[in-house]
Amino acid sequence: MDMFWFRDLDHLSQTGNFSQAAEMSHISQPAFSRRIKALELWVGVGLVDRRAHPVQLTAAGHQMLEAGHQALLRIESERRQILEAHALPAKYVVTFGAQHSIGWRFYPQWLQDFEDGFGPILSRLRADDLPNCERDLRRGDVDFVIAFVAAETTRAPTGIAADDRLDSVLIGRDRLLPVCTPGQDGGPLFDFSDPEAKVPFLQFGANAPINRHLEPVLCRAPLAGMLQPVYENAMAGALRIRARDGAGVAWLPQSLIAADLENGMLVRTGIAAWEIPLEIRLFRRKNQSNHLTRAIWSYLNSDPSAAG
Repeated sequence: MDMFWFRDLDHLSQTGNFSQAAEMSHISQPAFSRRIKALELWVGVGLVDRRAHPVQLTAAGHQMLEAGHQALLRIESERRQILEAHALPAKYVVTFGAQHSIGWRFYPQWLQDFEDGFGPILSRLRADDLPNCERDLRRGDVDFVIAFVAAETTRAPTGIAADDRLDSVLIGRDRLLPVCTPGQDGGPLFDFSDPEAKVPFLQFGANAPINRHLEPVLCRAPLAGMLQPVYENAMAGALRIRARDGAGVAWLPQSLIAADLENGMLVRTGIAAWEIPLEIRLFRRKNQSNHLTRAIWSYLNSDPSAAG
């Protein structure tokens, strides 16, 4: 049995004509007819109703054509993966792109936990602004991007989460917390207790993607009238340093400042309603991967502990 016979049967199903189907198969009409007959002999029943005009497949013909399609797809898929495995360097380096605030604290611990379960991999991190990470992912310069995504399921996806060319898997959770340096009593130096006060605000740049998550909270009363911007930077690490120096209040990822909260360098301020839950998701291009990155993706989607 020749697998190409199924392609011949498909061409005949499309054209309803032996001569036209033979042209599609790039063989003569007599040779094409012999191949269709050989397939029928192999199956043991007629697959083509030659009395119909145009020619039609019998029920058995349609059944065998569907089975042939599935078999060919599986064979082609396996062939592609085998070729990829042979072409892939033995020491392939998996490249991750991540926002600076994720790459600084969350990523190292996540990678360690991931390798504990999946096994060691050679990897590289590109920490950059999120738009640059997205660009690198689409161009194939990185295999995966790790980014913050709004945790509220009722909100429409924005930014990288709204790109239907990408898949994502949840690998962690975080929160943006309003924090500042402690006062002499150990409480927050800026506590929002006076609704008439102007609280110095350390803010992300207007174009920073993380602002999408902050805006709904910052626009609420009384915050909208109390916060007085005194410093702006797109990098959470820079805001963290200014907050520790007592320059004002900043909303920062809990994963970034966990050690500062533990040792008292920073304290929470405001109310719990001003904390912003986030998901940390790993993104990949839907149709561009190799056997190693597919294995990583499969593991993350099957591991219930991957989301922390």
